[in-house]
Amino acid sequence: MSTFVLVHGAWHGGWCWRRVTPALRAAGHEVLTPTLTGVGDRAHLISPLVGLETHVEDVVRLIDAETDGDGDVVLVGHSYAGMVITGVADRRPARVRQRVYLDAFLPTDGEAAIDLLPAHVAGHYRESVAGPGHGWLIPPRSLQVLGVTEPDDLDWLTPRLTPHPWRSYAEPLRIGAAVDDVPGAFVECVDWMRVFTPYAQRARDRGWRVLDLPTGHEAMVTAPKALAEALLRLVG
Repeated sequence: MSTFVLVHGAWHGGWCWRRVTPALRAAGHEVLTPTLTGVGDRAHLISPLVGLETHVEDVVRLIDAETDGDGDVVLVGHSYAGMVITGVADRRPARVRQRVYLDAFLPTDGEAAIDLLPAHVAGHYRESVAGPGHGWLIPPRSLQVLGVTEPDDLDWLTPRLTPHPWRSYAEPLRIGAAVDDVPGAFVECVDWMRVFTPYAQRARDRGWRVLDLPTGHEAMVTAPKALAEALLRLVG
C-alpha cells in the first residue's frame, strides 16, 4: 500500500481533502494532508517571507518525519501545489513512487507560478495583490469562477479560505535532473475555464497518463468520489 501525501492549492489547507481521504484509507492506503505555511490552520504564520521554497520544505520535512523511506509515497498536488510537489520530488526522488498533478501547474526549472497563468488571469492576481493584498498577499479567488456552484459547497469552502503569500507565486522553482526519475500523471478538471490545459498537454507530451474529470477546479469538494477513484486507478 502507498502513502498518499495530498497537497492543497492556494488559499486552502489540509482540511480541503476531508471528503477524499476516507475512500483512500478504505482502500488500505495511508493518507497525509499537510497544511502549507501561512494558510489554513497555519495562517498565523504568514509573512512576506513565506514563499515557494518554504512550501517545498514543509512537505519534504513531512515526508522525512512521517514516512518510512520505502519509496512508496504518492504526491498529489492541486493547482498551485503542482509547483510544490515538483520541488519535493526533485529533493526526495528515492522516497516518491509517483507524482500526480490535479488540475495543477507542471513547471520546469526556473518557472514561477504567476508566469504560468494565462495573461489575463495573472493580471487579476497582480491587481488584487497590489490592492486588497497590500503588496504581499493574494486574496481568495471567486469560487464560482473556479466552478463551485452548489450552495452547500460554497458555504463550506468560503469561511475556510485564507489569503495566500504572493512570494510563493513570484518565486521561481529551482530543480535539477532528479525529478525526472519520478513518474508522473495528470488529472484535468474539464468543467470550468480550464486554466491548466497547457500542463495536461505537457504531461501528455511526456508520455504520462492523463485523466479527464468532469467537474470544476475544486474536485476534492465537488467530485470527491470520482477523484478518489481516479487516484486509486493511477496507482493501482
